[in-house]
Amino acid sequence: MREFKVDQLNVKVCANRAAMGRESAILVSGRINEILGQQEYINIVFAAAPSQNEFLAALRTQTRVDWRRINAFHMDEYIGLPRDAPQSFGSFLKEKLFGWMPFTSVNYINGNTADLQVECERYTRLLTQYPPDIVCMGIGENGHIAFNDPPVADFDDPLMVKVVELDAECRQQQVNDGCFGSLEQVPTHALTLTVPALMAGKYIYCMVPGKNKAKAVDRTLNSEIGVQCPASALRNHPNAMLFLDKESSSILNLDHQKAIKL
Repeated sequence: MREFKVDQLNVKVCANRAAMGRESAILVSGRINEILGQQEYINIVFAAAPSQNEFLAALRTQTRVDWRRINAFHMDEYIGLPRDAPQSFGSFLKEKLFGWMPFTSVNYINGNTADLQVECERYTRLLTQYPPDIVCMGIGENGHIAFNDPPVADFDDPLMVKVVELDAECRQQQVNDGCFGSLEQVPTHALTLTVPALMAGKYIYCMVPGKNKAKAVDRTLNSEIGVQCPASALRNHPNAMLFLDKESSSILNLDHQKAIKL
């Protein structure tokens, strides 16, 4: 494993996806237990994407975590998909994690509501009442975090949850990931936590495997911090950690990053 730091962002490069999943799950579960030693309950936001598969599978094996003291949230949802559709992010997280563990509460974003503004306000109230201690997330091929694509990302967004239009590259990623058969099947709009809502997490763990993410990873770490690559915001967070595998780190010059081989 290699470790290095870019601005405030800690980066760990693992040998493969499985190793990345194990390492990130161990560190996240350790942080959960540390926080639960200081407070009665903990609030965690989770991302839904194939990039999170290995992490979520490994997290389910962490038997020392008291899941009964965790309030769970997810960070984005398509508008207009049936809640039980396999592409629904709520369905994904229920299958991969939420349905496995006895969480105190599981709080889903409703992308089928008749009034999207009311739903944004409802979820904002929940996040205000239960501010995130930990955010577990990924990075999109266009550098997005949650569904904050470059055209709609705002580092100073006054909102915590909002309706967004998905850009073409973001929608194509859903096809590349095998979630949809064609671009026409991918919804055009979604509800998402904003960049400030994500950055409000006390601790952020970002899992990004795969060759399709290599360019986004390079931009996250080496471009100017700004909305042209929303994930670059991670470099300003005091307690963020980025996990990569061999493929997602493939175009980084690790020697120039003064990497430390462990």
